[in-house]
Amino acid sequence: MTSLQSPGVHDERRHATRCEEWLFTAWGLGGARNQRGLNDTGLISGYRIVESEAWYWAALTRAGHPLLYVTDWHVPRRADPLLVKSAGLWAEHTCDAPMEQWTVANETYAVALDDPADAVGRAYGVPTALSWDLEWYAVGPPRAVPHGYEQPGVVHGVVELGGSEALHLVEAPADRWHRWDEALPPVELPDAFAHTGVRAPFAFPDGSLADWVLTPDGWRQRTPPMGV
Repeated sequence: MTSLQSPGVHDERRHATRCEEWLFTAWGLGGARNQRGLNDTGLISGYRIVESEAWYWAALTRAGHPLLYVTDWHVPRRADPLLVKSAGLWAEHTCDAPMEQWTVANETYAVALDDPADAVGRAYGVPTALSWDLEWYAVGPPRAVPHGYEQPGVVHGVVELGGSEALHLVEAPADRWHRWDEALPPVELPDAFAHTGVRAPFAFPDGSLADWVLTPDGWRQRTPPMGV
């Protein structure tokens, strides 16, 4: 297992391992919370290189709206390792300044799911245009986590939704992970024992599951395990 004592700028480079992953999250988009103090809106953008292919997954969650859900588990590798292109999907991840700034963008069709639990099955839903152009800025130093590092930040940018008003992000709280190893489990988050927020579950091709829910403190992991 990769173990870092003190992550540094050099760790932003690509690593010669079987798996390498970049994961970006944000929540409380626009600063809005509902009457229970929960964040209403959040997003997830993940990309993992696995040997000759790659996995891409993303989600936009909004209270009172279907989960907008994107997965492609067979993305062809390209010369630019952080460029994602497949049928109906374009995404790009650019390190503008190591440990300081990233640009995260996509343009695709998401599946709108009324029941987030459907995401761990066949995920049938209404195709919905989705794109975002986000600037991720660090607000603190990275810290070592299993297989890599995590760093807190904020996000500025725009999320475009087919047929709906765009979401404008200004200083939305955010987090990111960069991890690498011969195999990777889902990112470990603190547990959420009260599952009352919007939810975004992902069932990965290796059989692992990331089942996340929004809380007043951002994304957390649903636990103990519940039926999906």
